[in-house]
Amino acid sequence: QWTELSAEVIGLLPPRGVDAIPDLSENQVIVFADWPGRSPQEVEDQITYPLSVNLQGLAGVKTVRANSMFGFSLLTVIFDDKIDNYFARTRILERLNYLGDLLPSGVIPRLGPDATGLGWIYQYYLEVDPAKAPQGGYDLGRLRAVQDFFIRYQLNAVQGVAEVASLGGFVRQYQVEVSPGKMRALGVTLQEVMDAVSQSNLNVGGKIVEENGMEFVVRGVGLIEKASDLEQIVLTQREGTPVYLRDVASVQIGGDFRRGALDINGQEVVGGIVVMRTGENAKAVIEAVKEKITQIAPSLPPGVSIRSFYDRSELIDRTIDTLRHALVEEIILVT
Repeated sequence: QWTELSAEVIGLLPPRGVDAIPDLSENQVIVFADWPGRSPQEVEDQITYPLSVNLQGLAGVKTVRANSMFGFSLLTVIFDDKIDNYFARTRILERLNYLGDLLPSGVIPRLGPDATGLGWIYQYYLEVDPAKAPQGGYDLGRLRAVQDFFIRYQLNAVQGVAEVASLGGFVRQYQVEVSPGKMRALGVTLQEVMDAVSQSNLNVGGKIVEENGMEFVVRGVGLIEKASDLEQIVLTQREGTPVYLRDVASVQIGGDFRRGALDINGQEVVGGIVVMRTGENAKAVIEAVKEKITQIAPSLPPGVSIRSFYDRSELIDRTIDTLRHALVEEIILVT
C-alpha cells in the first residue's frame, strides 16, 4: 500500500479519490421538517418526538439525535458503519411515508442532502462590474433570483454535487399588506383574503370546443405573474359589486424575512455553497464545478460574474505537494 501511495503522489500511478481533510464523521442521515410560526415546545411535542421514536426502530440505527427550534425540527439518524448510506436513506423514506398521519397537517419531513459536514468544497459569490451592468446595476433580490433559478440548477447537475445552497440577498416575494379599516368597512375577513389569493394563483384545464371543423382547447390561465394580477383578485361581492384585493390591501414586491447575510470586503453580496456527495473525489468534483462555471458564464446577466472565495482544491494541491516532497526525500535517504 505504501508503494502504491508513493507512486500515486509522485505521479507514476493515476490518483485515487483524494481530499485534504479526512472525513471521520459517522454514518448519518439528516431529517428535517418546517412548521412556521410554532414554538420549540410545540415542534418538539408534535413533530420531533413522533419522528424520533419511530425512526429509532429502524434496522441498523444506533441513535437518533434531535433538536427542536422555532418553526423547525432537525433530526440526525446515526446508523452502524456497516450499513450502506443509500440503503439507510431508503429505509428512512419508507418509514416517513407511514408517519404522515402522526404529524400536523401540512408538515412534510424531508431528507437532508447526501453529504457530511465536510462536504463544503467550493464557495462563490456574484460580482457585478458597474461598467458592464445596466444603469442602476442589480439589486440583491435580482441577484438572488439569478442564483436560485439559474446558477444553482446548473451546478447542482454536476456529477458528484449533492446540493448547492444559496447565501445572501433577498428571496423576492409578493407582499400583501391589508388595511383592517378597509376590511371592516367592506365586511371582508383575513381568511377570505388568504383563501382568495391561494385559490386564484393557478391554471385550470377545460375540454375541447369544436367549431367549423376545428378544435379549440379551453383553459383558464390564472397564475400570478406581476403585482397587478394580485390586485385584481376578486375577494367577494357586495350587492352585485365585486370587492377586489386592491380595495382592502396594497400589493408590493419585497424580500422575504432573513436571518443572515453574506459579506465580502464590507459589501453585501449573493453567493452559494457547493456541497459534495458522500464518497466522491473532492478534487475531481471541484474541477467539474469550475468547468461548469466557465460554460455558464456567457449566459449570466451583463456585468455579472462568479468569483470563488473558498476552493478546497488549493489546500488539496498544497497537501499533495508537501507529501510528494516528503516522500521523495525519504526515498532518496533510504536508497
